[in-house]
Amino acid sequence: MMFDFDGTLADSSGVFINAWNTYADQYDYEPVVKEDLVLTRNLTIQQRAKHFRFPMHKLPLILPKIYRYFKENVNEVKLFDGIKDMLDALSEKGYEITILSSNSKENIELFLKQEQITTVSQVLTSSKLFGKDTVIKRFLKQRQLSPEQLVYVGDEVRDIIACNKVHVPFMWVSWGLDGYEMIEKEQPKYVVHSPKELLNTLG
Repeated sequence: MMFDFDGTLADSSGVFINAWNTYADQYDYEPVVKEDLVLTRNLTIQQRAKHFRFPMHKLPLILPKIYRYFKENVNEVKLFDGIKDMLDALSEKGYEITILSSNSKENIELFLKQEQITTVSQVLTSSKLFGKDTVIKRFLKQRQLSPEQLVYVGDEVRDIIACNKVHVPFMWVSWGLDGYEMIEKEQPKYVVHSPKELLNTLG
C-alpha cells in the first residue's frame, strides 16, 4: 500500500497555512485562513492560485521555504485521529506500507519518529508537484508489481490523476484537502470517510 502524507496521514494544514502566510508579503500573494481551505476544496490548484493571486511560476522558489518551515515546526503537526491504529492494523495484516509525497523525505521521517510510527517501510518523494506517476511507475518496476497489486491512498485530485496514468487503483480519503466534486470525475476505485472504513474496505 502506498499513502500520500499531508492531508492523508498528517494533519499539517495549520503549519502549511502559517508557512504560506509567512511568505505572502515577500512574494505578493494573498494570505489564507483555515476557512479558505474549506471554501476552495472543489477548485483546481490553478484556480486556487488565481483566487489567492499566487504566482505559480514562483512555486520552485517558494516550496523549499515552505518545507523548511514545516521542518522547523514539525512538532505542531499531528496524525489524523485513528491513523496510527490503522497503520498498525494494516501492518499486522501483512501489508507493506510506503509513503509517496511531495514533502521532503527528511520532514516525513522526522515526523514518523516524532509520532513513534515504525510500520512504514519506505518513504518516497516526488520533487515535482505533478510528477508522482513517474515515481509510482519506477516503484512498480523495481518491485516487479503489476498496477493492480498496489493501492494508492490520497486526498488530492493530482494524486488520482497520477494513479490513473499508471493504472494504479486509487482510494480517496474525505478528510483531506480536495472535495469529492473534484475527485468524482476521475473515478476513484474506493472512497472512504475514516481510517476504520479504510480497514473495512480492504477486508
